[in-house]
Amino acid sequence: MIGRIERIFLKARRSISRSEWLVRLLGLSKVKGSESEVGIVMIQIDGLARPQLEKALTRRRMPFLKKLMKKEGYDLHTVYTGLPSNTPSFQGELFYGIRTCVPAFSFRNKETGEIMRMYEPKSAAAIQKKLEKAGEGLMKGGSAYSNIFSGGAEESTFCAATLDWDKSLRGANPFSMFIFILWHAFSLIRVGALLIVEAVLAVIDFVRGLIAGHDLWKELRFVPARVAVSVLLRELVTMNAMLDIARGLPVIQLNFIGYDEQAHRRGPSSRFAHWTLKGIDHAIKQVWKAAKRSGRRDYEVWIYSDHGQEESKPYAKLYGRSVEDAIDEIFNHPHQNSKKVTKGVEFHRAEWLGLPIGKWLFGHPVQEDGSEVTETVVTAMGPVGHVYLSVPLSWDARLLKAKEMIEKAKVPMVAIPQMDGVLKVATEDGIFQLPEDAEAVFGAAHPYMNEVAEDMIPLCEHPDSGDFVLFGWSKKGISLSFPGENGAHAGPGPNETTGFALLPGTAPISPRSDRPTRAMDLREGVLQFLGRAPGAFPGRRRQKRAKEKSLRVMTYNVHSCIGMDGKLSPDRIARVIAQYDPDIVALQELDSGRRRTGETDQADIIAQTLEMDFHFHPSIQMEEEKYGNAILSHHPIRLVRAGELPGLLNRPSLEPRGALWVGVEVEGVEYQFMNTHFGLSRYERQMQCEALLGPDWLGHSSCQAPVILCGDFNAHPRSKVCRTLTGTLQDVQHVLENHRPQSTWFGRYPINRIDHVFVDPSIKVFSVQVPRTALTRTASDHLPLIVDLKLLS
Repeated sequence: MIGRIERIFLKARRSISRSEWLVRLLGLSKVKGSESEVGIVMIQIDGLARPQLEKALTRRRMPFLKKLMKKEGYDLHTVYTGLPSNTPSFQGELFYGIRTCVPAFSFRNKETGEIMRMYEPKSAAAIQKKLEKAGEGLMKGGSAYSNIFSGGAEESTFCAATLDWDKSLRGANPFSMFIFILWHAFSLIRVGALLIVEAVLAVIDFVRGLIAGHDLWKELRFVPARVAVSVLLRELVTMNAMLDIARGLPVIQLNFIGYDEQAHRRGPSSRFAHWTLKGIDHAIKQVWKAAKRSGRRDYEVWIYSDHGQEESKPYAKLYGRSVEDAIDEIFNHPHQNSKKVTKGVEFHRAEWLGLPIGKWLFGHPVQEDGSEVTETVVTAMGPVGHVYLSVPLSWDARLLKAKEMIEKAKVPMVAIPQMDGVLKVATEDGIFQLPEDAEAVFGAAHPYMNEVAEDMIPLCEHPDSGDFVLFGWSKKGISLSFPGENGAHAGPGPNETTGFALLPGTAPISPRSDRPTRAMDLREGVLQFLGRAPGAFPGRRRQKRAKEKSLRVMTYNVHSCIGMDGKLSPDRIARVIAQYDPDIVALQELDSGRRRTGETDQADIIAQTLEMDFHFHPSIQMEEEKYGNAILSHHPIRLVRAGELPGLLNRPSLEPRGALWVGVEVEGVEYQFMNTHFGLSRYERQMQCEALLGPDWLGHSSCQAPVILCGDFNAHPRSKVCRTLTGTLQDVQHVLENHRPQSTWFGRYPINRIDHVFVDPSIKVFSVQVPRTALTRTASDHLPLIVDLKLLS
């Protein structure tokens, strides 16, 4: 009854949802018949290193992300981003499985001589075309927003590789645009207000920087781009992602780039950059709630970053000239009175967004004569640059030039590719060889010393890498950025190579002992979650408990795998179990071969998904249709007894009840483990309780300690049934010190404690939890009861 009421409420709520109505009004396509299928929403926070995330969580800039970790069972993983530590390289690995797809954000195509800039649609499309030949895109059948690459998405918006403003504007339906604006009027008013705030912040920033020589006009002219990226783009991406959730697309990927924008401009630790995270946190909250309320797919939300940023100083500000001019001077091509300056990220984002006023506002990074190429070509964006020679040099001459770039141009690190799997690197300390001299180059304190040493080789040996590769990072001091920016990334620094992934506990991602987690692991995890690649749940907690010699038990009434939202999903029940990774699971109300649940064997589906052995006992069986209880375990399990429990003879309409007894061997000790589901009548329950305590079950001579009894007893703790059982066994929620007993029924608003675990005195209880996450509150009308136990020696 309660489940029906909640389903009616959810249906009514969806019927008045703005996203649902907008999907109908705009005539957008919907995915049919996917209600019980899984989907994933991937949210990228561009440029946010894990240390900066932790700082933001401490400062309460991202309260919703903190809530996900505290109350929704999310785990925070460190991600090594690889080299170059930039968005196109990370997305090439995540979306297509290809490492180091580009040697930098800007480089020269050696085949055509063209300068490639990854914010330009033409350049991004050319690289994406090569990636697509290598394999299937991760976003196949879904949508992607605000990226460099589309990842194979059928619908990509604000992605550089597929960006075509003229085509988009020509194809826009005026009525649809009017409806969209009308439906999101409040959000657009909010954007207008934030525009004013941003303009005020720009003026304040100028006033604070007068002594440092800040230019008001220079600051104000970046306001349109900053607002477009930090506010307007974020709101548009959020709105569209919520529409795609309402449509039921299988995979939705969106990228919030506001923090990265502000971090480039003011530094990754700046208040302005961290202020942007508040808006991103709110946007993630909106998307997450929409995903959990979806009636068309069972969504999970993954949150990650593609790289971090290093606190940096602009090269030109320190040395009074651009790095291009410094390199040209070394190769005897001095530019008299040159005004060539590498532009910062604001220019690039304006170009990427296709703003018509971009060139008027920011100019174009070319020389005075209009050419983009000199005899010696230098492409330097962020802390990584490439030098392309027109005339080959001998190896000795190249080493001398590298030393000159260190001494005269003040470049912190210069790599000289050999194209033989070995890399020479020049620093002020001398010339070293990678990967052997990793410690001398990067320092022993670098968290990924060996990884960056290995990854620098394919970066510098990329077909489009220069004859020299310049790096602004040094282990001895602050990082240099060749454009005019205070935060930079793409190099081997410890912050720029440290991303993060905030994932549900059920995510098929497990930290490895031999190497750090990286984009490829996230890709494989997504493919496994969507069923596009084989895989299993990682069992991280179980591995830890094996070392501690403890045991985790779960009892869970799964309601025939029909959730409070009306969706039938054994896979969702499996995800609940996997999130808490128990050693032994007692499940009640499972169907097998019943038409109402698709004639599937639910116990078998769940056990196979979790790679557990199981025993099932039907309390009800009518021909091929069965309904009953099961016990699952990762440990060796043997059936001792399965049978019916007595009922009231004068009430044949009552549901038959049963019990299941198995022996589970753990660390050489066999636990006697029983699972049951009592009836609804108190007289019936008392009879069943007495039967369980009798000679066929708990009173049997072979039922020796340690003993665990659990299940749905349909009885509250003060009932006669529970009082009778605790005369022999212990209620785990009572014996645990400093623990307040938690209710387990019903799922959304638990008001009663009817699911129990009882143990004999030889077992110590040291943890009890009844998780109330969005997943557990929806998957069944009961919450799981999870207990950590240890055998007293």
